[in-house]
Amino acid sequence: NELYKMLMKQGMEFKLSTKCLGAKVSGKGVIVETEELATGTKAQLECDYVLVSTGRRPFTDGLGLADVGVKTDKGGRVEIDAHFQTNIPGIWAIGDVVTGPMLAHKAEDEGVAVAEILAGQKGHVNYDAIPNVVYTWPELATVGLNEEELKAKGVEYKVGTFPFLANGRAKSMEETEGLVKIIADARTDRVLGVHIVGPRASDLIPEA
Repeated sequence: NELYKMLMKQGMEFKLSTKCLGAKVSGKGVIVETEELATGTKAQLECDYVLVSTGRRPFTDGLGLADVGVKTDKGGRVEIDAHFQTNIPGIWAIGDVVTGPMLAHKAEDEGVAVAEILAGQKGHVNYDAIPNVVYTWPELATVGLNEEELKAKGVEYKVGTFPFLANGRAKSMEETEGLVKIIADARTDRVLGVHIVGPRASDLIPEA
């Protein structure tokens, strides 16, 4: 919500609950046809450029998985157990071809865990400690759980926030929009989630 308000102030216009029906090149621009989900109202947008971001899928076609009997799910992801092993003994899978966020640092940690398992150790990945970053400006970075997820799990928690406006470095950079939000266990103070919207959030989230 904070990032949404900031981007609106920058002049961005959002069309939420709206689907794109298609786009056609017209002269030097693009005409995009949209439809509001609630009302069915259709409209056209005249654009200079169109950026399409509709998710990603695992690139498993042509790997020969079916030839050796490795199971995949409906989305084409390789099915693995808690130790990254497929249904075929001796074949493990990690990274973008298995479930979870398609992030390089997630794949790296999984690779280390599998190498440790192969060496007879107990490889493990803490998925709650994998950060996500949205590279807008200001940036948005999160790690761990959010309030909605904790409420769904019935976990008691407390929240602390701190605005960039009260930070001396942010003031000297003239980048005072944003805040840091820390969510902790109500009983133990264990950090459960950290959410940052503001300048250089991507550099700050590794500390969390």
